[in-house]
Amino acid sequence: MDFVVDNSIVMSWCFKNEASSYADEVLDSMERKTAVVPAIWPLELGNVLLVAERKKRLTVGDSSRFLALLSELPIVIEQETPERMLKEVFSLARNTNLSSYDASYLDLAIRRGLSISTLDKNLIRAAKKIKVPIFSGTAK
Repeated sequence: MDFVVDNSIVMSWCFKNEASSYADEVLDSMERKTAVVPAIWPLELGNVLLVAERKKRLTVGDSSRFLALLSELPIVIEQETPERMLKEVFSLARNTNLSSYDASYLDLAIRRGLSISTLDKNLIRAAKKIKVPIFSGTAK
């Protein structure tokens, strides 16, 4: 079954000092599963890369190579209307004490009936509170 992957997982694949065995399991599972991300994801991903370049953590070439590698993965971007983002996602963010960005991942998991893969402690807490399963990269 598909699953929602958030940017904390994706960026851990980019930065060696942020690597985790859980994120590696998520990546390995993408040989047989598809990851789904909300419409905000490309901007969130791009911003992290730009900040890393500006802080000299990555070169332009590093960012380009990482984006090329990501384009090979089965990641589907689910589009969302601005009206829905400003109503349902905003309300979910308020009710779960998450940022609107993090709430967009949780909202996607709820709407699609999917588990969520994240390293973000606040997002994990909110998902557990409302009974959204946390993705297990080892599940077949």
